[in-house]
Amino acid sequence: MQYLFSVIHDRADLADPDEMAAIHVFNERIQAEGHWVFAGGLGAPDTATVIDNRGGEAVFTDGPYLESKEYLAGFWVIEASDLDVALKLASEGSKACNRKVEVRPFL
Repeated sequence: MQYLFSVIHDRADLADPDEMAAIHVFNERIQAEGHWVFAGGLGAPDTATVIDNRGGEAVFTDGPYLESKEYLAGFWVIEASDLDVALKLASEGSKACNRKVEVRPFL
């Protein structure tokens, strides 16, 4: 089963060198163990563009979808045999990146 690990951050700074090193080690380990599907860091919320094409014409808005102290800073998509394995990996990922991680299964 695949899971999305959303990395939640609440400051404007990016990962420092120690955090980046820990993330790299975590990424290498989950690749070696066969859990890795895809991962990436995201630009700051002020780099976002929201597109709403529910009406007759697309509307483009600069900035994040919603104003919040916390934002999505990055993510992992992982493969795990069950939720318990995913939660254990997310706990280790949270420690590596020094940020909160939300876990959600793909349907």
